Amino acid sequence: MKVRSFHFKILLRSALGVVILLYPQILQAVDITPFYTRNQSPLVQIFGLPAIGNASLLPDGKADARVMVDLANNYVDDSNPRESILLDGESTRLTLDFRYGIARGFECGVEIPYLFLNGGFLDGFIESYHSAFGFPQGGRDQAPRSRFLYRYQRDGLQRLKIDTSSSGLGDIRLNGGWQLHRGENKPERAAALRGSLKLPTGDSDQLHGSGSIDFSLWITAGDDWKLTSGHLALFGAAGIMALTEGKVLRDQQRNFVGFGGLGVGWSPFRRIAFKIQTDAHTSLYQDSELREVNAASAQLTVGGTLAFSDRTTLDIGVVEDIIVKTSPDVVFHFALRHRF
Repeated sequence: MKVRSFHFKILLRSALGVVILLYPQILQAVDITPFYTRNQSPLVQIFGLPAIGNASLLPDGKADARVMVDLANNYVDDSNPRESILLDGESTRLTLDFRYGIARGFECGVEIPYLFLNGGFLDGFIESYHSAFGFPQGGRDQAPRSRFLYRYQRDGLQRLKIDTSSSGLGDIRLNGGWQLHRGENKPERAAALRGSLKLPTGDSDQLHGSGSIDFSLWITAGDDWKLTSGHLALFGAAGIMALTEGKVLRDQQRNFVGFGGLGVGWSPFRRIAFKIQTDAHTSLYQDSELREVNAASAQLTVGGTLAFSDRTTLDIGVVEDIIVKTSPDVVFHFALRHRF
């Protein structure tokens, strides 16, 4: 009941966002920044893949706090003569992200996630959505609703099985950044070198963490142009992640992963921005012929930003799997941000 209550609160906040959109006079200016999204697949979200972040770092002495909610629905059932996998369930990832400008051109921060893994409540909605638009169900309509079961078998051995709902702390990340470039006459044109260190604080037996220490290093860049109606922003990033040996599918885990993202946003008014963003990464596992385990992945996030003031904004996005079976069918992303 507590989990369903938590989900109800999420939907209530979403409805509030729609009401504000219909009555925009209470909103003010908005910056166009990347979505803080990443792959929420049960076998991927345990690792340290970072959100690409903003190309402009915080000024010295300024702080930035985000509260993010990612509600993901997973269903895949696949097999070959050697392997079989079933990922059926929902995850809610509640994340607190705090960043601080420690000196001119330098930034540090910490990201603390808390996870809820269970059968969820979105199965019926997604089946109806697929049916209404003629999308394939992929066996979803034949599976029990609200079931929670993650299972992977290989060479006759069960490598992974989790069928009990759980909640708990995820893997904490320490973040940092260095401003490589910021235009003197055009500060919106910027580039930054960012880094992230993920620590094994989550329970890997429950897929709250991987058991590995992951270090990511990437460059993110962006630019912004004034238009007749509002302004347009382009942003992107590319980097690499190094992983120590984890505890989930240990003998199949890779030690290096490439990742990146590209997005564009348009703000036609001072109070709202529309954004679309693609995030991608190479495979985190090997020695498998299943796409759910060993394949590159890409996700598409569509949504926007609402500005409640010049310091407080709300991101709302819907994430779809571009490369099917490598990420959840759908993720609802919310990020409330405040600058201090």
